[in-house]
Amino acid sequence: MEDRMDKTAFMEAVQEAVEQSTFVKLSLGKPDRKEEIEKVLIRHILLKGVSHLSMTLRYPTRDEVKNYDIPSAIGMLALWLGDRFLHATLMTTEADFHLLFNKKRRPRLLRKPPSQTALPSTQHNREKRRLVAADQQKYLHALGVTGVDGKVLKAGQRKFRQINKYIEILQGLLPPAVDDRPLRVVDMGSGKGYLTFALYDYLQNNAQRTARITGIELRPKLVELCNELAESCGYQGLDFVASDIHAYDTGPLDMLIALHACDIATDIAIAKGIRAGARTIIVAPCCHKQIRQQMNNQTALGAVLRHGILAERQAELVTDGLRALLLEQHGYRTKVFEFISTEHTAKNLMIVGIKSTPKPEMATQIEELKAQFGIEWHYLERLLE
Repeated sequence: MEDRMDKTAFMEAVQEAVEQSTFVKLSLGKPDRKEEIEKVLIRHILLKGVSHLSMTLRYPTRDEVKNYDIPSAIGMLALWLGDRFLHATLMTTEADFHLLFNKKRRPRLLRKPPSQTALPSTQHNREKRRLVAADQQKYLHALGVTGVDGKVLKAGQRKFRQINKYIEILQGLLPPAVDDRPLRVVDMGSGKGYLTFALYDYLQNNAQRTARITGIELRPKLVELCNELAESCGYQGLDFVASDIHAYDTGPLDMLIALHACDIATDIAIAKGIRAGARTIIVAPCCHKQIRQQMNNQTALGAVLRHGILAERQAELVTDGLRALLLEQHGYRTKVFEFISTEHTAKNLMIVGIKSTPKPEMATQIEELKAQFGIEWHYLERLLE
């Protein structure tokens, strides 16, 4: 009975804080091992004058925000606490409440003096905090994203959102520092350098980490432009090299990045990262011709895949699925997720490999998948032989 009372008392404290306008914030942490969500951050908002709890569900590579009326939110909390999450902290202007569950899922409620006495805004639409500040970055103006006044141009809105989303993702994927040495990063197919500049700026000015970043780009004029801009910005650890990615020798790496490298260029980049012992490999594939030309589906899906557009999309899934399996076979833990909204580009998948332990058993799954779709070979396989 006492256990239930601790949890009930916490739920009542949440409800009372909302009703009496003392609610500061609420967070759920210490997720169950099977739980994909790492943390839930909750704030009180008013939607058309009605109280709601806005929940930010924090996944490893993205955030999702959902708003619930108070009865629904309380009901969700009751189900989650002690099951999906084993630690909850409620901050009010009168007291802080900590609900802790042990290994046997028995709760303990602690009450402490308030750590914050000022109430936050209950406005629903708050100005989004950007990891890249538009008005302080010289490179954004030089690359046509902002005007002379530091404001984002209408034509640069999508690019600016993409830059911030990119940094939001990468901040959770950065390898830990080793012996205070600079983080070594190679960006293959850096193009005009929007994202390469943004990453260097973030590492230097936000994350307070020294880095040595090299952008690889085939077009000499773009390389010259980017090197001149890096020098004018004072980015001493950032440079660009005119080279085909196949010919470039990366040397030892911490991170390898290749965004929208076409067809087998993505495979070349992945292989380069594996060979270099990169602790993190990040690719956003583009085009999937090599597998599409081989596919001869041997299952009931063949009746569906006679339609060209469906076969093309299936080829993308199979190609990137095999890439993820090959990364795991060669010692990387993988994540595959949506990089940016399809409003920016239809090629919005991102594959991330984090250095881990090789899984040779993946070879069987790879062969089975290839056989199912009539695939003789995958380009990345041959690069890793």
